[in-house]
Amino acid sequence: MNTKKDRVLWADDEIDLLKPHILFLQDKGYEVVPAISGQDAIDFCREQLFDIIFLDENMPGLTGLETLAEIKKLQPDIPVVMVTKSEEESIMNQAIGNKIADYLIKPVNPNQLLLSIKKNVHKNIIISETTTVGYQQEFNRIGMQINDSLTTSDWEEVYKKLVYWELELETSHTAMSEMLRMQKSEANQAFGKFIRRNYTSWIQNPETKGRPLMSPDLFKQRVFPMLDEGEKLFFILIDNFRYDQWRVVKDLLAEYFTFDESLYYSILPTATQYARNAIFSGLMPLQIERMFPDLWVDEESEEGKNLNEAPLIQTQIERFRKKYTFSYNKVHDSSYGEKLLGMIPQLLHNQLNVVVLNFVDMLSHARTESKMIRELAQSEAAYRSLTRSWFQHSTTLELFRRIAERGCKVIVTTDHGTIRVDSPLKVIGDRNTNTNLRYKVGKNLSYNPKEVYEIRDPEKVGLPAPNLSSRYIFATNDDFFAYPNNYNYYVSYYKNTFQHGGISMEEMMIPFIVLNPK
Repeated sequence: MNTKKDRVLWADDEIDLLKPHILFLQDKGYEVVPAISGQDAIDFCREQLFDIIFLDENMPGLTGLETLAEIKKLQPDIPVVMVTKSEEESIMNQAIGNKIADYLIKPVNPNQLLLSIKKNVHKNIIISETTTVGYQQEFNRIGMQINDSLTTSDWEEVYKKLVYWELELETSHTAMSEMLRMQKSEANQAFGKFIRRNYTSWIQNPETKGRPLMSPDLFKQRVFPMLDEGEKLFFILIDNFRYDQWRVVKDLLAEYFTFDESLYYSILPTATQYARNAIFSGLMPLQIERMFPDLWVDEESEEGKNLNEAPLIQTQIERFRKKYTFSYNKVHDSSYGEKLLGMIPQLLHNQLNVVVLNFVDMLSHARTESKMIRELAQSEAAYRSLTRSWFQHSTTLELFRRIAERGCKVIVTTDHGTIRVDSPLKVIGDRNTNTNLRYKVGKNLSYNPKEVYEIRDPEKVGLPAPNLSSRYIFATNDDFFAYPNNYNYYVSYYKNTFQHGGISMEEMMIPFIVLNPK
């Protein structure tokens, strides 16, 4: 058992008067090393390691601020707490500018010292322990909610809770993280059954009570009403952007916007060709194919599957007899991102500006294909971290900042999410079967019907059928489809990659956020 005491260096020219405080900290298990001047404190730091330093600001010889600067050169990461009689704002500013950990005004009481140590030395352990206990207490409640979830809003609440605990527990390497992973898997199994029971009726009867907001509804129900009120609106679609990824970039935008957060449901398949085209056209894929055959690209085509997005937006605006002017821009790389920043003054002449940001989808695919990216995004937490890093350090954050400066509203959303797959399912198809790992469409598919959500009549769920006998099958939970030929290689290559197209909370329940400029 580790019995190492945390070491406290306390520099104060009146250290003898602080003996009761030192005894109090020693009783709490800390080793306290006293110093009577700034120079003594610096000398101690040259020779020894400390967990935290208390530093009097007003000492003869070197001042606290001068001592702080020298200590930071020797041990830049050590938390230093400035203790002072002065309440002058200039001293506070200097101390904060020199990256102090805390600022205490004399006379200090022993509990203030203890709190400062706990906050700066033990914070992560305390948070981790408290979080673990919190999730333990919540575990049974969430389990009951999973069993009782009968409506779309019930499921949204379950998913939000699971994401909340996933983010809280991500730095804790505890058994709780594994419990959460299992609970999420249990939730996805139940969510898959919920979708099987309800999906067909949602598509066939869009006015059904309790039907969620879905891909084709976004413009009609959310975008057009804002534009009708005279708003200038940026509609920013981040391809393949999950709710947990939104949660980790949200604080970067809090300086510029307030948020109105909700989730909506992607249609099936949860893939760009279907879900994003449904958003921009306001139609189900089968309706697009019938009404605008030149704008629909079928599964067997070599042509890009999302080349007609601007024309689809135009068809929807015309169908609802709107007169909005709009722009459409797709950002694939940083050079186009820079170009878009320069275009903002012209874009402000439009009522609606649609921007598609492709990085997260590119990251997801690169993680499958590149060993280095797979290493970098090994876990869900690392995948989120890379998303945040892109958002912060690319042109993306600057784009949002400039839009906020000009007082425009923003909608941030996505076309579908993604899930990390783990369990292979054998499927056999002919050579015209699509390559997606989470859904298959074809006329000669062979599979175990108990393991998938199958749609024998695609027309019933608004999907085109490449052939008369075509059917769709969707993977649920964390399953993925693998062909029997070269099965072991295929499985090891795709296991633990991020995929989309099927049925899971992560793929289907996705963010729709309205950002109001501050």
